Amino acid sequence: MVFLLVLLAVINLGLLIPVAIFAAEIFASLLPARQKGIGGEGERPNVAILVPAHEEECGIAETVAALRGQLRPGDRLLVVADNCTDRTAAMARAFGAEVVERHDPVRRGKGYALDFGVRHLEHAPLPVVIVVDADCTLTPGSVDRLTREVAASGRPVQGLYLMSSPPDGGLNFQVAEFAFLIKNRVRPAGLHRLGLPCHLTGSGMAFPWETIRAANLAHASLVEDMKLGLDLALSGQPPLYCGDARIDSFFPYTTAGAATQRSRWEEGHVGMIALAIRSLPAAIAARSMQAVALALDIVVPPLTLLMLLIAGLFVVTAAATWLFGLPGLALYISAATAALFGLAAFTAWYAYGRKVLTPRALAQVLPYLLSKLKLYGSLASGGRSRGWVRTDRKRPDA
Repeated sequence: MVFLLVLLAVINLGLLIPVAIFAAEIFASLLPARQKGIGGEGERPNVAILVPAHEEECGIAETVAALRGQLRPGDRLLVVADNCTDRTAAMARAFGAEVVERHDPVRRGKGYALDFGVRHLEHAPLPVVIVVDADCTLTPGSVDRLTREVAASGRPVQGLYLMSSPPDGGLNFQVAEFAFLIKNRVRPAGLHRLGLPCHLTGSGMAFPWETIRAANLAHASLVEDMKLGLDLALSGQPPLYCGDARIDSFFPYTTAGAATQRSRWEEGHVGMIALAIRSLPAAIAARSMQAVALALDIVVPPLTLLMLLIAGLFVVTAAATWLFGLPGLALYISAATAALFGLAAFTAWYAYGRKVLTPRALAQVLPYLLSKLKLYGSLASGGRSRGWVRTDRKRPDA
């Protein structure tokens, strides 16, 4: 029985670590803001905006037109039409973008498209490169803000990348938007308040030219942005957070499209946790608090998975404590973990998410969580996504 008690206590302590990290980031986001990002008018370095696109003919024109409105003389806008069978390339050219096409049915993924675009830019490089996904728009002035931050710091910079639910999207979309808000706004803001770097989140990423040119991009990771951010932190260039530069996108209109997208993100994140744990010794040996902070941040599982782990472990611990008459140590740790997470999650919801996830919707979250068990069961049994699968964004009535 002593062995069982120790085992349960150790497992609960292990889960307490990511919960404590999550809570620290949430509470830190409420601290007074640090110095504002660099803004103002006047000259700035020229920038190349790199847009990887796969089967995006329906939305690429709007993205290109919006980005061109923020360019200055000498800037470039490059669209990489990657393994496209539609009119993505033609539409991008028609609206004024420079376009290169890549065809490689074996090496598929956003990382390969980014690497192809960077290799093309090598012929006439510019001081700063900003990566924008093909379904995103940047608020006015965001290109200038990101470019100035990179020029002033000499480090990669990540803007505030948010996704919105479609009209009348329902509970699943509300929960997804809230989780995205926590991941891309609240937690990065908390790290920033503590003077720590943030993760790259895929769109609105800005780099010094030499940094992106030397980066390892050509791979099929489902979370190439998270991997790149950790790689850069380990090499001494941890990304900065710039909440004044906002990048907006939207979730797919169809439930199937949204499920595919979220499954891909969560699968990629879960796969990154092991890599982050393996990276910790090197970060500690290098005495890089910046890299340690990013590795620990990755260890925090996706929000819904974390909630299921906390609830499941509490039930198992309570049942074992009662059935075998164990001392309450493991149960106390489990209860403290659940209480800390609940307090942090409620704080985040109350401070940032009440408009996204309404109070009425909170009562319906449990069935949503249970619906995710199928996804996590598939991951546990070895199920994996393959390649760069474009998310279905068709409207239900299209």
